[in-house]
Amino acid sequence: MDRTLADVWPALLNGLFTTVTVSSSALLLGGPLAVLLAAASRGGRLPRTVAGLYVSFWRGTPILVQLLVVFYMLPFLGLELEPPVAATLALALNTAAFQSEIYRAGLLAVLRGEIEAAKMLGLTAAQTFLRIEVPQAVHKMLPALVGEMQALVKNSSLVSVIAVMDVTRRAQQVAASTFRPLEAYASALLLYVGIGAVLAGIGLLVERRLTQGARQR
Repeated sequence: MDRTLADVWPALLNGLFTTVTVSSSALLLGGPLAVLLAAASRGGRLPRTVAGLYVSFWRGTPILVQLLVVFYMLPFLGLELEPPVAATLALALNTAAFQSEIYRAGLLAVLRGEIEAAKMLGLTAAQTFLRIEVPQAVHKMLPALVGEMQALVKNSSLVSVIAVMDVTRRAQQVAASTFRPLEAYASALLLYVGIGAVLAGIGLLVERRLTQGARQR
């Protein structure tokens, strides 16, 4: 029996849930590692070297190959993970490299004069970091972070190659069952556009709130 697209939209929405879950989990898991990498890049020679090698590796190799290596290497090491978990891990390791560069650039954009002024006022290094550097850095790096979130969602479409039932994988199944590849992939495209628009809207809202808060201070 021929199935219409209306019949398979629940499958696409189920794939959307998987895409959002994998992407958001990777973003949250990669965040702390990114902070550590950004901090290491401001440390001594050894931490800078380690952070630089990590960032160069994960930014300089294809994410598709990274996904395949993580997926097939873990069982070889005796660690069996479900495809969604392995995909989340690979994406987290990848986005950590990109996020760390965003954090590093945001902190470097803070004027040294303001940091020196904070020290002259008697603020400790921790107080200066939390009260002076972080608020300004967040405002400066927010657009880049939103862009990285959108890129992470787009890159998550590659997890379909390791049998993760995301939007792309569901669209492939829909195309095969309905013999309507154009409509199936166009529907998937609209879902990705929708996610990107939501992320952009959230980023714009947060940026406005931060700007209003800075003006009130």
